[in-house]
Amino acid sequence: MARVAVGSRSRDLLHGLYGAQGRLSRQTILVRGTCEKIARMLPRLPPLNAVRAFAAAARHQSFSRAALELHVTHGAISRQIKALETYLGVDLFERKTRQVLLTAAGHQFHTQVGPALGQIGAAAESLRGGTPLRAVKINVRPTFAVRWLIPRLSAFVAKHPDIEPQVMTSTLPPDKAVDEFDLAIRRSTKGWPPAMQIHPFLEDEVLVVGSPALFASRPVTGPHSLASHVLLLSKSRNHDWENWKKQVNAPELNPASCLQFDHLHFVLQAAVDGLGFALAPVSQITHDMAAGRLMSPLPELRMALGRHYFGLAPNAAPETQQFVQWLMDELDATPSAED
Repeated sequence: MARVAVGSRSRDLLHGLYGAQGRLSRQTILVRGTCEKIARMLPRLPPLNAVRAFAAAARHQSFSRAALELHVTHGAISRQIKALETYLGVDLFERKTRQVLLTAAGHQFHTQVGPALGQIGAAAESLRGGTPLRAVKINVRPTFAVRWLIPRLSAFVAKHPDIEPQVMTSTLPPDKAVDEFDLAIRRSTKGWPPAMQIHPFLEDEVLVVGSPALFASRPVTGPHSLASHVLLLSKSRNHDWENWKKQVNAPELNPASCLQFDHLHFVLQAAVDGLGFALAPVSQITHDMAAGRLMSPLPELRMALGRHYFGLAPNAAPETQQFVQWLMDELDATPSAED
């Protein structure tokens, strides 16, 4: 058998580990036993990718929006959450048709893992060096985020490069919010926490809009001209067309057909793509009107909507006041939608 030469330092190390008789020394056994005891004392971590998927789905109350945030498929989110539920032995979501709701266990879990994930992110950011950004958490509905807030955010970032606006979309009213926020914007005086003072923000109204190509192919000269067109409806605003028809004295107007979508954002995109005419809040189409993607054939036939309000959380970050001032400045600079 070949012999292997062992240096003096290696012999000392082996002697410390195994002892003179070649067996594990008492010191080594004690160290290994201590490590195993510590490992047993530490809580066993769940699969962290699944926790991240759960946190996103809980925040949005939607697997689809969680998938968009994490750049994965709806199926991947569903599988991750199912694996987490199997690991925990409880249901985290109540699955309904086109909707998921947190169970009591899911809500309890999210209130703990949400801040924990945020703490991990903050710890990683602190090690990356540089001055950490101050953050303002803004809770808004998805369509308002996509159609009004996000297109304007670059102006805020340019003016306040040291403040990070974190947009949190939710269809829940502020008093049912899952995650903490500094500021929320909603179109109502209802659904706010009792301790939160709300302020009037944005007045709004709806008008009929469609793509210029659709209008050119079949002009609309009055409400009854819409009878030859497809009308686009949103489940979240399913009474707008009926209310508008009553206001313009055309209650019996029957369109050629209707297309219904889950959210107003999809309705507006369908209008841009020429699928039909939509009733759109003026606040959320100013960019499309200015760019010529949408036009209004009946600009004078508008219907007032409830006003938007914003509310500040009692423990809002100091930077929130700067964001509020920017909001008001932006509102003053926003042109009205014209035909």
